Amino acid sequence: MPENYSLGLIGYPLGHSLSPALHQTALAEAGLKGKYNLFQISPLPDGQGELEALINHLRSGELHGLNVTIPHKQSVLSLVDELTSSAKIIGAVNTLYMKSGHLFGDNTDAPGFWGDLTHLPLQNAKTALVLGAGGAARAVVYALLTRGWTIRILDLRQEQVDGLYMHYSTQDLDSSKLEVIPFTPQAIEQAGLESDLVVNTTPMGMHPDIEKCAWPEAISLPLHACIYDVVYNPMETRLLKRAAAAGLPCRNGLGMLVEQAALAFERWTGFSPSRERMLEAVRK
Repeated sequence: MPENYSLGLIGYPLGHSLSPALHQTALAEAGLKGKYNLFQISPLPDGQGELEALINHLRSGELHGLNVTIPHKQSVLSLVDELTSSAKIIGAVNTLYMKSGHLFGDNTDAPGFWGDLTHLPLQNAKTALVLGAGGAARAVVYALLTRGWTIRILDLRQEQVDGLYMHYSTQDLDSSKLEVIPFTPQAIEQAGLESDLVVNTTPMGMHPDIEKCAWPEAISLPLHACIYDVVYNPMETRLLKRAAAAGLPCRNGLGMLVEQAALAFERWTGFSPSRERMLEAVRK
């Protein structure tokens, strides 16, 4: 066990990050010395050299654990020695750590999402509409597919959607429950009506673009669905405001953030921190 943990987050931009507060709280609770830093690295190819250098600091023991967020969750795939089974299937990494001399890439977003989703009234729900097809979407789709849900995905970037679908069609999962929806008003409205849950995995509505909404303004939200937005800054996005106004059960991504962070902290230190204390720290 290191005398002084050096942890951090890779991403761009990182001005909105609550991760330092989460992990400093966890370190204090565990009685461990250490610091959690932000490593703002430009998207590839510009940030390639800086990203590789930072990964090497983890390999050498100068760093003891890293989180990964947008836009590097897939950028780091080629830089690790091994992927956990879930990270391999998801095709995205949010947690890096050394074990037995090997650099591992893990994904705690999927169990983090599922752990928080249970706070919504979704008994007997089995159909979801996922907005977005990036790294966060891959984790959400994995969490739902592995529990037997039927999932429809859509995104303005058709190549992203096709890539996600093709990726999961080659995995050892029931990809027959995964469907691509065209980004048209009619298709979105119909898919919403047939869904128990709508999940936004895009950064739309995130600070500073808080007036943007992942659900098209011209289309009413489905009347019988729960709404989950992985964005947590602001706490109430434009999408969640619309959901609340329509009387729909809804939740932001703060609980998912806390859960995935706690699971990552366990990978690094072996200590399971209090989710309640971490949540209290970021709410302050």
